[in-house]
Amino acid sequence: MSYKINFYADLCVACGACSVACMDQNDIDTEKGDQPYRRAYQTDYTDSGEKHIGYFSASCRHCDDAPCIAACPSGCLFKDPETGFTVYDTTNCIGCRSCSMACPHGAPAVASTGKMAKCYGCNERVKAGLKPACVAVCPFGALKLEEA
Repeated sequence: MSYKINFYADLCVACGACSVACMDQNDIDTEKGDQPYRRAYQTDYTDSGEKHIGYFSASCRHCDDAPCIAACPSGCLFKDPETGFTVYDTTNCIGCRSCSMACPHGAPAVASTGKMAKCYGCNERVKAGLKPACVAVCPFGALKLEEA
């Protein structure tokens, strides 16, 4: 069964709980320069001449035809056959950033280790019947794990 982490903007308040849970789950150290896999944003926009504030939570979209997979010369990225998430094994990662340049969402980034890092959907949690960390802590239900 394949899954997607879907985002519902009308329920998001950009509280950042998803980002903090992700950083905790993945031991992301921003002081070393590591980039969070998920980020919450507040944006201002105008619609029909009226000003609004919008909220957004973004991470890897786990694209069906993920361009990062094709771009990786080392074969580090692949689709998990059980969950459908775009996951990685950085054993052979050379830190070339090809995956990051190919991604239209800017999800893969080079970590302080010199190797690629990105959201992998908390693949091991999902396989164990749990929700990804970001979904589990979202207080307003703006993130949901759903069948693809």
